[in-house]
Amino acid sequence: MLTHLTIKNYALIEDLSVSFDKGFSTITGETGAGKSIFLGGLSLVLGKRADLSSLRDKDLKCIIEAEFDVEDYGLEVMFDSYDLDYDLRTILRREIHPNGKSRAFINDTPVTLDVMSQLGQRLIDIHSQHQTLELTENEFQLKVIDALANNKQLLSRYHKHLNVFEAAQKELQYLTESLAESEKEQDYNNFLYNELKNAPLQAGILEDLESSYEQLSNVESILEQLSNGHQLLTNEEIGIQTLLTQCKQSISKLAGYGATYASLTERIQSVFLELDDITSEIESLQEEVTPNPGLLVEVNEKLQLLYTLQKKHNAASVEELQAIKNQLEEKLSKSENLEQDITAQEALIAATKQELTALAAELHNRRTEVLPQLKNKLESSLQSLGMPNASFRIELVNAESFLNSGRDHLVFEFSANRGSNFGSLKKVASGGELSRIMLIIKSILASYEQLPTMMFDEIDTGVSGEISNNMGDIMEQMSAKMQVFSITHLPQVASKGDHHYKVYKEDDGEVTRTRMKKLSPEERVLELAEMLGGKALSDSAMAHAKQLLN
Repeated sequence: MLTHLTIKNYALIEDLSVSFDKGFSTITGETGAGKSIFLGGLSLVLGKRADLSSLRDKDLKCIIEAEFDVEDYGLEVMFDSYDLDYDLRTILRREIHPNGKSRAFINDTPVTLDVMSQLGQRLIDIHSQHQTLELTENEFQLKVIDALANNKQLLSRYHKHLNVFEAAQKELQYLTESLAESEKEQDYNNFLYNELKNAPLQAGILEDLESSYEQLSNVESILEQLSNGHQLLTNEEIGIQTLLTQCKQSISKLAGYGATYASLTERIQSVFLELDDITSEIESLQEEVTPNPGLLVEVNEKLQLLYTLQKKHNAASVEELQAIKNQLEEKLSKSENLEQDITAQEALIAATKQELTALAAELHNRRTEVLPQLKNKLESSLQSLGMPNASFRIELVNAESFLNSGRDHLVFEFSANRGSNFGSLKKVASGGELSRIMLIIKSILASYEQLPTMMFDEIDTGVSGEISNNMGDIMEQMSAKMQVFSITHLPQVASKGDHHYKVYKEDDGEVTRTRMKKLSPEERVLELAEMLGGKALSDSAMAHAKQLLN
């Protein structure tokens, strides 16, 4: 419930601070005193868009702060979802700066206007004759029936299954489209995969093949150079081995002259051994290297295949071709699994559909049972509000598909007079009739669920006498289970309140300010007497005011 409201620098309000209590509070004041300004400021802290022209002093920022007791509203999950600090004493604050910027806070945490509005809707319901469109909406009408039928838990189960059902349908559509797309590409992907699978894609294969190709295509040149090298090494007269042997013989004669010469001899011997080994390897290569046209063709074919595949797949290396082959293999494997996934989703949809059908049928039956009760409550209550011939036709029609709250289309029709045709509320009910119907419906809902603070803004406009007295009784009864405010011009309604607040203007000759105060018992008598008989307070008006309060 709303426990405190502070408004600074808004329209005619310079600095307003007022506390509120539970129960039924009535707000009165002369026309133009600023009741609409009070509501406008409250609306800002509930998420309404700001208007820079509403600043009283254009050089100062406007601040509206509302404190709520949220203990009974079960808002912990909502606070967690928006990452807000949950506090039983929750404060909503709105700041409008002279530069036009607006900031919103919940418990000192900056939030968007959308978040503030979402929370505001859970805390206060401001209702006036001009705000009855909700009543004409099928979703709201069905909500009333579900409240009477105590369908909260059943609807929760239905919504859980509906979420699963809709998610499964989306997944099935995605899988089906994926399978169709996959089938279009399957043959081509399969061809590409087999082409890569049959290609030599071992690590380093390209370098090996290129080396083999160079050797096989230059066999004659290789043999010629090997022969020349062997000749230079082994020629009996001028061969390197012959000359080195002579060198070794000369230096070895010096070995007795010291370690230096002995070491030099050993080094020559090492070179001699290395040359001998090189000679043997050249002789071996001469035997191994032979022309092989068939192998050359085979190596060339493999090379050309790899070059073609690299160009085809825009790959820089054999390793990239291998990765592409793995990707194709995964695609082909995934395509094979799609049919299994589709079958699983179809089974889930069928099972969930069966459960949804049963839950929707149960919702339909429970709603059908309470329709007569709702019809009787509406018609009997409206009789006391000056609509003795009001009549409703309420029916449930089965829908083909699963809707957000079952498979029911609601036909909610109204006739204000005997002999008049029934029609939708939007078409046949006047503003005053809609206001009275909404008041009755809100009073019915208050008996079945925890409603937010209700703010009725001159909902009793256009009525008087016994009807206004009955409207006050209804709001007073509602306040036993919730906090109710009524902004009214009728003394019969104002007298019903547990608390009475007055909005008035104060003029010091230079500045006009809107103020608001809670009236004492004595001040209430004077206010009601003035509402009954005008500024000139007569004894009869005073007596009537006391009688109303008693």
